[in-house]
Parts: sequence; structure tokens; C-alpha cells
Amino acid sequence: MSYAETSLPEANKKYVEDFGHKGQLPLPPGKKVAVLACMDARIDSSAVTGLVEGDAHHIRNAGGRASEALRSLIISQTLLGTKEIIVIHHSDCGMLTFSSDQVRGIVKKRVPHEHYAAVDQIPFLEFPDLDESIKEDVAFLQNHPLILKDTVVTGYNYKVETGQLIKVA
Repeated sequence: MSYAETSLPEANKKYVEDFGHKGQLPLPPGKKVAVLACMDARIDSSAVTGLVEGDAHHIRNAGGRASEALRSLIISQTLLGTKEIIVIHHSDCGMLTFSSDQVRGIVKKRVPHEHYAAVDQIPFLEFPDLDESIKEDVAFLQNHPLILKDTVVTGYNYKVETGQLIKVA
């Protein structure tokens, strides 16, 4: 049985019991911050930043890549008023361990041939250098015409071994 079938109902019941007044939080994030972080299960982007429910948008994807998060960031800024973006990549990231061609090869082994073209279209956005990937994503956001010009964009390397955030850009 799956987690959703066995554990999720009880976990949600406890969450509801402790929910308090969170349903009264306003839709726009109170601190006008969007956090873009890797989806790695070892990262709690709220805890590491000290931001709690209602403070910020937390956008997560493989590697915390800015180009993949662009749609969400535009909505966050345009419709919900965020003015700052914090980019978080991390040590021991899986994105450092493969190439797009390797992933495409693995996926092609499990899908019918008629889907190969779709697989070839996906940018997996891996990177060979952690700090450079942070600098690239910060620069991408700072220079993107659809991100507000006065946006504060910073980038951090999260150390999964210690929990420390180190500013890179």
C-alpha cells in the first residue's frame, strides 16, 4: 500500500487539529518573498530560511532551476506581489551526477518509440559545478525581461551535511 493510503489520512488529521487560524492568512505572501529550491527531500526550505506559512512562496524542482520555475515566479510577482527571490541549490545534489543524454537513454528504455521525440525535448538542466549553477540562475532571473527589474535576487548553497546556507550570489 502507498503512503497516501496508509499514512496520509492520519497525518492530515493531526495537521487539521493543529491548524489554528492559518485559514485566515492572506493569499499574498506576507514577506513578499519567493524561495526557489531543489526538491531534495533533505531540504526544508521553510525551516532553513526561517519563513513560516504565510510568509513566502516555496517553489521546488529538481536542482532548484530558475528556467523551470519561471512560470511560477512570474505569477508570484505579477499576481501576488513578491519582490524578492531566494535561490537555494545544495551540496550532494543529484543534478551533479548525470547528463541529459544519460537520463534520456534511461527513459527511452521504458517508453514506446513514438515518445522518443518528447523525451528529446526535455531539458533536464543538470550542472557540473554547484556554485556556478547558483550564479547562473541568479543572473538568469536578474536579466530576464519577465522578472520585475527591482527584484532582489540572491543565491545560496545549502550544506545538507550541516544545514548551513552559504551566500554565493
